[in-house]
Amino acid sequence: MANRKITFTNDQIKAIKAALKKNKNKNTDRRLRVLLMKSEGKRTEEIAVRTGFSYNYSRSLITKYFALGLESIIGKKRMGNHRNMPLEDEIAFLNSFIERSEKGELVTVKEIKLAYEAKVGHKIGSGHIYIILNRHEWHKIKPRPQHPKKASKAEIEASKKLTPEHSI
Repeated sequence: MANRKITFTNDQIKAIKAALKKNKNKNTDRRLRVLLMKSEGKRTEEIAVRTGFSYNYSRSLITKYFALGLESIIGKKRMGNHRNMPLEDEIAFLNSFIERSEKGELVTVKEIKLAYEAKVGHKIGSGHIYIILNRHEWHKIKPRPQHPKKASKAEIEASKKLTPEHSI
């Protein structure tokens, strides 16, 4: 496979340098330095050693830059909010179920999930509704059958025989 010469325009180099000045994220800084070193004519093997990235990742960054532009290198891969609706909408959605439960109606997770899917317009995963309910501190309220340290029936009967019937 022949090595092809990659050339950067002056505008591209200026944009990369400007992005380096504005950047505050160290990982983004390393990715931008890969582009800057490549624009200076350095070999990809040398760039990989200097930046600490693998050869393949360094090469893919350069390819990605030319295919998708500078935003693909600067932008974060994932943002924090991968929700189907904003937090305020989720609260408003769940409030209708709170009102129903306060009236004494039984509210099930299956019912909430079906209403949620109707609201967002597509199906959601089986555990997704539990993540939503957990985010809003919903949990199943179920009384325990007995105290964990409760004495056994035999102990209770034995203590009844030991206690006097008439106390002073």
